[in-house]
Amino acid sequence: MITRKTLLAAAAALAMALPAQAQQRIPIGHLMDNSGPTSDVGLPYGEGVRDALAWVNATRNGIAGRQMNVLGFDYGYQAPRAISQYQAWSRDRVVAIQGWGTVDTEALIRFVTRDRIPYISGSYSAALTDAAGRSGRQGVEAAPFNFFYGPSYSDALRAMLIWARQDWERRGQQGRPKYVHMGANHPYPNSPKEAGETLARELGFDVLPAIQFALTPGDYTAQCLTLRQQGANYAYLGNTAGSNISVLRACQTAGVQVQFLGNVWGMDENAMKAAGTAANGVVFPVRTGAVWGQDVPGMQTARQISRQSDQAGSAYRTVHYLAGICSAMLMVEAMEHAAREGGQVSGERIREGFYVRQNWVPRGFDGLCNPSSFAPDDHRGTLRVALYRANVSGNTAQGSVEELMRAGTMRLEAVQVVELERRRDWLGW
Repeated sequence: MITRKTLLAAAAALAMALPAQAQQRIPIGHLMDNSGPTSDVGLPYGEGVRDALAWVNATRNGIAGRQMNVLGFDYGYQAPRAISQYQAWSRDRVVAIQGWGTVDTEALIRFVTRDRIPYISGSYSAALTDAAGRSGRQGVEAAPFNFFYGPSYSDALRAMLIWARQDWERRGQQGRPKYVHMGANHPYPNSPKEAGETLARELGFDVLPAIQFALTPGDYTAQCLTLRQQGANYAYLGNTAGSNISVLRACQTAGVQVQFLGNVWGMDENAMKAAGTAANGVVFPVRTGAVWGQDVPGMQTARQISRQSDQAGSAYRTVHYLAGICSAMLMVEAMEHAAREGGQVSGERIREGFYVRQNWVPRGFDGLCNPSSFAPDDHRGTLRVALYRANVSGNTAQGSVEELMRAGTMRLEAVQVVELERRRDWLGW
């Protein structure tokens, strides 16, 4: 017979057990831009991170049997909101954070260093790679708890400039090619500006005065006319895809002939559809070893992850979604290292997990996630930069991205892989 005393004892035991069970979940911060000026690329990247972490919880029982408690926050690309949210997360004792923008990531360097919380960002600012603070560069401080997946903005631009110089020579052009940096007067597009212009001069380019345009879409006809007046041959688009689309359309209308070089967030399949033939020919870096639908072993795992938010399995996933998966899985495996042999999943131990493997590809993601190698004094995870060209051959107004890619109206063409030197003077710059 179940007595009232028995029920009260059971209720008390349950009440005591619930907090203990909740404590067992591992708190992870996930900062997203789903509504701000970079949400055009922030949304798919954030979805990749979110789906990958949900998949780990569902199929791998989290980290060593402990579920992750992923605390998502849309900060709308407003750095003060990111800093405020970080303070809340630090009170929640998060052990790692998947972050986003350059302004907020750089503003939080000292905080995450003090609190020993690994911060895996969507910002690829080279300033984040100087883990030990040995570069001596003004404004660059030690960032021992900052990581990101893929080449830095600066290294990606260096690779594109190397390609551009070779492209100029292959096409039999005479004289010195002219290069111009374009983007908002903002830490994100400005991050690789000096590095790019310095290497451009070394490679024999004439470097033109930078051309500014906002992070938001607008009428950029004036900027295109300036491009033509300056006689630019190669132009770097430093903003995210939304505003770059406006530039591409305006320059197509104005009849401006220039080879655009897109930064890693500046072009993707969605932008190709939105810009139409104006995007044709843009060269840009891709962080993963394959794009959606290509036949590599890791793509099967990516398709499983995609079903976390697309049960039908019909969604086309852009290059940013796949990069989000790889970023999340590096963090997951660093956490698994921390938990090994009953270890505490702490920020310091997670950080150690980023150093235990060289040429590191998360298990199950062969061919998809490119190898990463991190060292305690050098967080340049890769110096391998894969360049692709956007090919748009027809009207993109009709049909979905998947349909247009399948029909061949839009294609991502592999152009060249550039292996950069691990130059000490390029660390943090």
